[in-house]
Amino acid sequence: MPGHYVAEAPGKYEWKTASSGGFTYRYLTNDPMQARFYTLKNGLTVILSVNKKEPRIFTFIPTRAGSNTDPRTNTGLAHYLEHMLFKGTDKFGSLNWAKEKPLLDQIDALYEKYNKTKDEAQRKAIYKEIDRVSGEAAKYAIANEYDKLMAGMGAQGSNAFTSYEQTVYMEDIPSNAVDRFLAVQAERFRKPVLRIFHTELEAVYEEKNRSLDNDGWKVQETLLAALFPTHNYGQQTTIGTVEHLKNPSLIEIRNYFNKYYVPNNMAVIMAGDFNPDEVIKKIDQKMGYMQAKPVQLYNPAPEKPLTSVITRDVFGPTPESVRIGYRFPSAVSKEKPVGVIVDELMSNSAAGLIDLNLVKAQKVLGGGSSPEWMKDYGVWTMFGRPKQGQSLDEVKNLLLSEVEKLKRGNFDDKVIQSIVSNYKKRQIEEYENNYGRADKLLETFVLARGDNYPDQSRLIDDMAKVTRQQVIDFANKYLKDNYVVVYKRKGEDKNIKKVDKPAITPVEVNREAQSPFLQQVNNMPMADVQPVWLDYKKDIQRGKAGAAEVLYVQNTDNDLFRLGYRIPMGTYHSKVLPIATQYLQFLSTDKYSAEEISKAFFDLACAYNIYSSGDYTTVRLSGLQENFDKSVKLLDHLLRNCKPNEEALESLKGRLLKSRADNKLNKGTIMQGLINYAQYGPKNPFNNQLTNDELKALTSAQLLDVLHSLFDYPQQIIYYGPKSIGEFSQEIASQHQMPAQFRPVANRQAFTQVAQNQNQVLFADYDMVQSEIFWVRNTGAFDPAALPTINLFNNYFGGNMASVVFQTLRESKALAYSTYANYDTPERKDEQYSISAYIGSQADKFHEAVAGMNELLNVLPESPKLLETAKTSMKKTMQTERIRQDGIIYSYLDAQEKGLDYDTRQKTYEALDKLSYADLKAFTEQNLANKPYTYCVVASEKRVTPEDLAKYGTVKKLSLEEIFGY
Repeated sequence: MPGHYVAEAPGKYEWKTASSGGFTYRYLTNDPMQARFYTLKNGLTVILSVNKKEPRIFTFIPTRAGSNTDPRTNTGLAHYLEHMLFKGTDKFGSLNWAKEKPLLDQIDALYEKYNKTKDEAQRKAIYKEIDRVSGEAAKYAIANEYDKLMAGMGAQGSNAFTSYEQTVYMEDIPSNAVDRFLAVQAERFRKPVLRIFHTELEAVYEEKNRSLDNDGWKVQETLLAALFPTHNYGQQTTIGTVEHLKNPSLIEIRNYFNKYYVPNNMAVIMAGDFNPDEVIKKIDQKMGYMQAKPVQLYNPAPEKPLTSVITRDVFGPTPESVRIGYRFPSAVSKEKPVGVIVDELMSNSAAGLIDLNLVKAQKVLGGGSSPEWMKDYGVWTMFGRPKQGQSLDEVKNLLLSEVEKLKRGNFDDKVIQSIVSNYKKRQIEEYENNYGRADKLLETFVLARGDNYPDQSRLIDDMAKVTRQQVIDFANKYLKDNYVVVYKRKGEDKNIKKVDKPAITPVEVNREAQSPFLQQVNNMPMADVQPVWLDYKKDIQRGKAGAAEVLYVQNTDNDLFRLGYRIPMGTYHSKVLPIATQYLQFLSTDKYSAEEISKAFFDLACAYNIYSSGDYTTVRLSGLQENFDKSVKLLDHLLRNCKPNEEALESLKGRLLKSRADNKLNKGTIMQGLINYAQYGPKNPFNNQLTNDELKALTSAQLLDVLHSLFDYPQQIIYYGPKSIGEFSQEIASQHQMPAQFRPVANRQAFTQVAQNQNQVLFADYDMVQSEIFWVRNTGAFDPAALPTINLFNNYFGGNMASVVFQTLRESKALAYSTYANYDTPERKDEQYSISAYIGSQADKFHEAVAGMNELLNVLPESPKLLETAKTSMKKTMQTERIRQDGIIYSYLDAQEKGLDYDTRQKTYEALDKLSYADLKAFTEQNLANKPYTYCVVASEKRVTPEDLAKYGTVKKLSLEEIFGY
C-alpha cells in the first residue's frame, strides 16, 4: 500500500569497528545517524553523530544514576546534586577560595548537627547559624558563573534533569565553541563545590511545593507507588520526601558524587556540526583526567506479580479523571516491539481502539494511552476524563472494554502497517534536528551503555514483523486483572505537607565578579562564523495556484512535505469557527464514514490539523510526499462534503460544556484569563467565546456553512517539500478546490489594549500551596526601531538563568523556583508593546516576592560584566542560528504582520555593540520604572488575604464567569 514502510532484510544493523584520528570506535551499519561509539581509556563513553545542517551542536552529559540510586535515608539527593553542579568548583564560582572554604566546611558541620537534632527550638537556632555563615560564605561566591560561562560562548538552553535512572546535563552550543565547552565541562565535574546551598535548597523546596499543587504529578506518583511496592520506581520520588528535604546532608551529597560521577558511569553525547576525529581527541584531552571506579548500580530483586486490582484515590482542585496502569516489559526487552504495537493499536491519536471507539464516538470527554519504557520495567497507562454526569467507574470500564477487544483480537491488523509507516515518518522528523538525534543516543547509553543500539535501530523493522497473534498473546500475558487504577477526584487533599519556609537572609551574588577561570575561558579563540540573515525575496519562491499566492521553500533533505493554507479569518471574525473545526472530526461524507477518514489519513502516514488564532485560520497537512495527492484530495473532500450528524453535535456540545467547566478548575488557564483581562479589560480575546446558551443553540447548518466554505476565502498556500515550485503549483491547483474569486472576509472584532493608569490587583481564588503573580503593563505603540534595545533588555533583565531577575530573586533571595520577566513585542503593527513579569512563590513569601520584583522593575541594576555577557551571548547565538525549512516562510509572515519586509535579527546584531547600560536604563525609566501595574494573582484566599492584596492597589476579585465569558 502506498506510503507503507517495508522491513528490510535481517542483519541490516551490525556492529563494526573502525579507527580514525588515532581512536577506535564502534558503529552500526546502515545507521541513519552514523553515530560513533567510543570508550576512552578511563571508561568514559563518547557518542558522536555529525549533522551539518546548521553550525550548532546539541550535547548531553549523562550519569547513569538518578532517584533509583538515592539512599533510602536521603531521597531527592541525586536531584539536589543536579542543582549544585551549576555552582562551580574551587576554580570558578569563587572570589577567594582560601577564605570561602573554611566557611563552607562550617556549613557542612552545621548541617550534620542540624540533621541529628530533634528539638525544634535547637534546630531553628542551628538554621539561624547556617543562614549567618552562609551569608558570610556568599560574600566570596560568584552566583551563576556557570551560566555566564555558557552564555559567553553563545550556548542556549543550559539545563539539567533527573529521573529514575539518570541525571543529565544539556547544552546547545555553537559549533565553534567546542574548546570552551569542554574546558568548562571538564572543570565542572572535577571537584564541584556545594556553595550557596541553603538558597538553592529553598529553590528545591519551591519545586516540591509546586509538585504538591500539581494533581497530575500526584496521580503519577500514586500510580507508581502501587505498581512498584518494592522497586524504587514506586518507593522513591525524584524530588524526595518532605522529611528528607528538610534534613539534607552535604556530606552524603558529596559521597554520592564521588560514587557515581565517575567516567565509566558517564558519557559525552554530541550531535551536530563538527569533525569527529578532532572532537574525540579534544574530549580525551579534557576528560581523560577522570579516574574510573567500580560502580554498583541499583539492581533490585524482581517485583512479585500483581495478582489483583489495586485502587487508589487522589484529591485536588483540578477536573476528575481516571488512570489505569499496568507493568510492561523493560525498554531493553525483546518484547518491546510488540509492546509498542499494542500501545499504538490502543491509541495513536487517530485510528486506535480508544481513539475511534471512545473519543471519536464521544463516549468520554477525552482519553488515550501511553507507555514509559524504563531500564527494569515498562509502565503502560490508559487515561480518561468523564463527560458531564459520567462516573469515573464508567470511564474505567469503557477503557477496560477496549483492552478486552485487543485481547480477543477484535482489531484491524492492517493498522499495524500504518503504525509502522507513521513511526518511519516520526523517525525522519526526529533525525532532522540535533536534539532528536542526541535524545536517541542518550536513551541507549542510559539503558544499556549503547549495547542495545542495534535493537533500538531495528525497532521499526521488528514492529513491521509483529503479527496479530503476537499482539493477542502479549495482551493476554500482561493485561490481566493486575492493574492499578487511580481515581483523581475533586476535593481537598488533606495529606499535603508543605515544606515550610525557613528564615533566609538574602546573600551576595557578586554580579561584577569574574574568576580567573572565566576570563581564561572567554579568552579562548572561537573561529569566525558569519551570521546568515534571511532575504525574504531570495529565500522564498513565490507562485500562483488559481487565485492563491504560493509561498515555497524546497525540502532537499528527505521525502516529507508540510503544507499550509493560511486564511485571514480567525476567532476575531467568527466565534463559531473553532467549534466548527472540532465538529469536523466526527463527520462523515457521502463516500466515507468518520472512522474511515481517520483510518485513511493514518494509513497514508499523513496528518492534518486546523488552528484558529485571532486573525488567521491555518489548515496544515503533513506527511510522505508519495501520498501528497491522496491526502490533499482527502482533506478537500472532507471539508467540502462533510454531512451533518445531529447525535455527534449534541455529544460535542455536552463535551464542550464539560470542558468549559473543567477549564475553570485549571489554575494555569485561570491565570491566562486574568492576564488577558489585565491587558484588554472585561471584553478580551480570552473570553471572546460563545456563551453557554449560544453554544447550546448552535445548529449543524451553521457549522457546516463554516466548514464547506472555508476554502472559498482568501488564502496563502505554504509548501515545504521535495517537489519543484512548478510541479507543486500545478499539482495543488488540480487537487485543491478553490473558487475563481474568493469570498470577502467578515469584519474583525477589535480588541483594544487598556492603559494601566493606577495600580490594580486582579485576584482569583484557587486551592493551592503556592501563590502565582504576574505583572502586566501595556506600554506603547509598536516601533521596530526599538527592537534591538528590547532584545538586549530581555536578555540582560529577565530572560535566562544569567539574568538580573533570576540571579536576584532565586539565587540571592531564594524567593522562587521559577521567575522571569519579558518585554513583549506585539504580533501586529497596530498593537502595543507590553511588559510581563512572573514569580511563583510560597504563599508565605508573597510580600517578599512582590517587593523583590518591584524593586527590579523600578531600579534596573547596573552590571557592566553582565551586560557584556548578554551582548556576547546574543551575537554568538545569532551568528550560528539558522532559520530553516518552512520556518523561513513563517518568519516572513510574522514580519509582514508587523509591516516589515526584512529579518529583524540583523538590525539587532548590528546595533548591539553601540548599546549601553544608559540605553537600557533610559528604556526602563520610560516604560517600566515607577509605573502603574496590574497584578494578576492566583492563590488561596486562606493563605493570601484581601488585606495582603490591597497593599498593592485596588483589588478586584474576578468571578470565573467574568474571566471565561461563560
